[in-house]
Amino acid sequence: MTDRTGTIPSGEGPETGRRRRELAAATVGSVVESFDWNVYAVLAPYFAADLFGHGKGGLGGLLGAYAGFAVGFVARPVGSYLIGRLSDTRGRRFALTLGMSVIAAASLGIAVVPDQRSIGAWAAVLAVAARVVQGLAFGGEAPSVAAYVTETAPPRHRFAFSSVSYGGIILGSLLSYGALALLLHTLGKDGVTHGGWRWAFVVAALLGLAAVWVRRAAPESAEFHRARRERGQADRGRARGPAGPPPFARVLRDHRRAVLTVFLNTLGGTVGYYFALVYLPQYAAAYGVVDKEEATSFMTVVLAVVLATMLLTGAAADRIGLLPVARVGFTLPVLLVPLLLTALRQGWLPFQAVAVLLGMLVATVLGTLNVFTGLLFPTEVRALGLGVVNATTIAAFGGTFPLLAEWLRDHHHLGLIPGYVTLCTAGPALGLVTALRVPSFAAAVGEPGVQSLDGQVPSESG
Repeated sequence: MTDRTGTIPSGEGPETGRRRRELAAATVGSVVESFDWNVYAVLAPYFAADLFGHGKGGLGGLLGAYAGFAVGFVARPVGSYLIGRLSDTRGRRFALTLGMSVIAAASLGIAVVPDQRSIGAWAAVLAVAARVVQGLAFGGEAPSVAAYVTETAPPRHRFAFSSVSYGGIILGSLLSYGALALLLHTLGKDGVTHGGWRWAFVVAALLGLAAVWVRRAAPESAEFHRARRERGQADRGRARGPAGPPPFARVLRDHRRAVLTVFLNTLGGTVGYYFALVYLPQYAAAYGVVDKEEATSFMTVVLAVVLATMLLTGAAADRIGLLPVARVGFTLPVLLVPLLLTALRQGWLPFQAVAVLLGMLVATVLGTLNVFTGLLFPTEVRALGLGVVNATTIAAFGGTFPLLAEWLRDHHHLGLIPGYVTLCTAGPALGLVTALRVPSFAAAVGEPGVQSLDGQVPSESG
């Protein structure tokens, strides 16, 4: 007998151990994913000259490094389609293991790329190629994690599971800043710039191998097994006819509101994340309110606060319902982001206070995101539908953010950033409105006491 989510209900004992393995498999991958991906952005100012050469005032090499960061995002939608299809047909565990193996291999590739002095422009070419490979794997990693958590989380604690699994991304970012702080402490700035940065990518590769080992021991989603059996029975009973539209075209046709919701929520989440948790030290340093190295070191404190806020957000959503938490958490960034950035530039608040508050605002959006978006799609297209929209939005707005910010800074237009960030952070608030037009999502979260989906997510056009 299954519960209303399609997940087999259970009590304590072996079932508790299985759920812990499921949560561990999702979370450890999120940690490694985030560390491998963001350590590139954090270390870009230090390896830019080694791999991308020098430019005017060092800016040319840094722009090249950030361009490599953005190019990696271009591959993510392709990876979301390829690995998302595998996740929806072969299984969540297969996709999660495959993606993490590729991520680890690409990190090792960056660690051993010779510098510009040895092979010239090929250093940049190889580094960007490794980022493209990582982008393919990352494109399938995030939606497969979201699908896996949505399908395996116990109904009464699904947003807590969501916050823990997505919290792995914050923990990975925290570790990336910690790795930089450790390298600066042990090797000094010159040592990190002259090759010491490579050690962080070696660690990233080793963490990836550890995540693969954990995931191989995790069970497959029971809901995925059930959906595959039902799909197989339906296929056998259906008369063979002309081929329908491609899978993602069917997603766009049948789940338009879900697609729009994922776009809006991802837009706010990704721009907020890359501004508040990655680029903020550069932004503050550009206005002369704080030293860049000092600000970067403080981001470890910010990320720890973000992680705690995410966990509290998930627990609150389970206890009092998603809607009260989301209405407050999704609206506050629109109101407070411009005020906080004005206070930072004018010196009314210190960088440390602004960084912590901005991080907490981002956390209120990210804390429920995995399950929030996962609930919008049925099992058979969950990874594909969620993944392609998510990855395309991140590629267009998140991966390009550091490059856009540096370009604006170089052209003396950095003052446009607060307005751009504020506009994007309105996305989740609008996304909540569109999500409630998806019938089964509204049934699942419309009342605080409703704890599970009412069967499969229906087609919005049906």
